[in-house]
Amino acid sequence: MVEFQNTIEARRYIGRLIIQVLTDRIIVREAIKRFPHDAKDPSIKSSYHALVHREADEDLRRRDLNYKDAQDSYLEQLAHTLEQGKELPKNIIKNYNQYYRDIQINQTDFMKKLVKRLCKIMNV
Repeated sequence: MVEFQNTIEARRYIGRLIIQVLTDRIIVREAIKRFPHDAKDPSIKSSYHALVHREADEDLRRRDLNYKDAQDSYLEQLAHTLEQGKELPKNIIKNYNQYYRDIQINQTDFMKKLVKRLCKIMNV
């Protein structure tokens, strides 16, 4: 796991991870594994959940190219903000904060928890 000196450094790292996903250099699951799992920064938590939603929407993204483009543009906006070390807009943080509190992933239980969260997102 990568250690960070401060929040700005962590945000920049996450921004680069999201860009790697958008440019198909890594898959979403790999990016999620690389997140700091003890992150307290709301911007990092929100970007984590944005990536989880992207993974959950994979079928929809294949069927609806407009949705795919809009979601990728949104993630690109998040990535550029984070790459600058800036906090995400409050409305974005608020939207994710109402559903999730912390990033809590045990590497060995990654898939089990991902499926559980995906079911929650899809109201299954």
